[in-house]
Amino acid sequence: MKGIITVLGQDRVGIIARVCTYLAEQGINILDISQTIVHGYFNMVMMVDLTGNKGSFEQTAAGLEDVGRSIGVRIKLQREDIFDAMHRV
Repeated sequence: MKGIITVLGQDRVGIIARVCTYLAEQGINILDISQTIVHGYFNMVMMVDLTGNKGSFEQTAAGLEDVGRSIGVRIKLQREDIFDAMHRV
């Protein structure tokens, strides 16, 4: 199963490092990553492979939200199929 992770918030040092460290600890592989900074706002979208995930989808989503709160950004994990359905034009 694949997932889409979005990260949004004020830019600061260590955002990518904290998110990637959490994913590695959970056994989640990053397939693609895109990030931009616009007027001091950090925006990142990642496609990840959840096949090796050590926890449930819900546990991982909650863990990412906790990581986000600890560094002052908003992090959301969605299943790829739901993300695609929500963003279909």
